[in-house]
Amino acid sequence: MKRYLITGASRGIGRAIARKLAGPDVELLLHGRDTVALAEVCKAVKHHCGRVVRLIHDLAVSSGISDLIDHVGKNPLDLLVNNAGIAIVKPFCEITPVEWEQTVGVNITAPFMLMQHFAPEMPPGSSIVNILSIAAKTGFPNWSTYCMSKFALEGLSQCVREELRERKIRVINIYPAATDTHIWTHIEGKWPRHKMILPEDVASTVAYAVSRPSDVALESIGISNLTGNL
Repeated sequence: MKRYLITGASRGIGRAIARKLAGPDVELLLHGRDTVALAEVCKAVKHHCGRVVRLIHDLAVSSGISDLIDHVGKNPLDLLVNNAGIAIVKPFCEITPVEWEQTVGVNITAPFMLMQHFAPEMPPGSSIVNILSIAAKTGFPNWSTYCMSKFALEGLSQCVREELRERKIRVINIYPAATDTHIWTHIEGKWPRHKMILPEDVASTVAYAVSRPSDVALESIGISNLTGNL
C-alpha cells in the first residue's frame, strides 16, 4: 500500500488533493489543525482508500512538527505534499514578531523538517510536492511575510531537488495563482473570487504530475486563470 502524507488537508487545496489521490491501494495520512473539518475530509475519503490516518498537530512550533513525524511512523512515504500554509496580509510595518515566527514555522520550517526526515527513506519513483504560489516569484504589497516564505521555500526546493535527483525522487513545485479557498474570507478587501482557479484544478495538476512515469519529472508547474493573474 502506498503512503501519502498531505499537510493542511482539512480544507481548500489540501482537501481537494486528498480526495483526488484517494485509492484502494493508498494510505492517506492527512494533517490539519481543525479537528472537525479534518474529520469531515477523512469521512469523505475513507470509503475510497485503503486507510486514513488523522494527524492533528500545530506546525507553527517545532514540537508540533516533531509530533507529526512521530505520528506518521517509520514506514517510508511514497508521496509528501507540503501544502499547509498561513498568510498574514498587512503592511510590513505592522507585522508582529509572533506573526513572523508563525509564518516561518508553518511555511518554511515545517516543509524543511518533513523533507529532511522523510526523504532519506523514500523509495525511487516517489515524489515530494510543494504547493508554492505565484507569490514565490512576484512580490505583492501587504503580502511581505507570505511572499518571503514562498520565495524561501522555492530556493530550498530547488536545492533539495538536485540533491535527490540521483535517487530518482522527484521534487515538484506547484505555483497556483489566486485560488478560491477559505483564506479570502479573512482578508480585507473585495476579491473577484469568481475569477479564481478552484482547489480541484490544483489537485488535478498534482495528481497528473505524480502519475507520470518514474523517469519523467514535471518539476515546475504554474496554474492560473486564462484571463490572467489577479
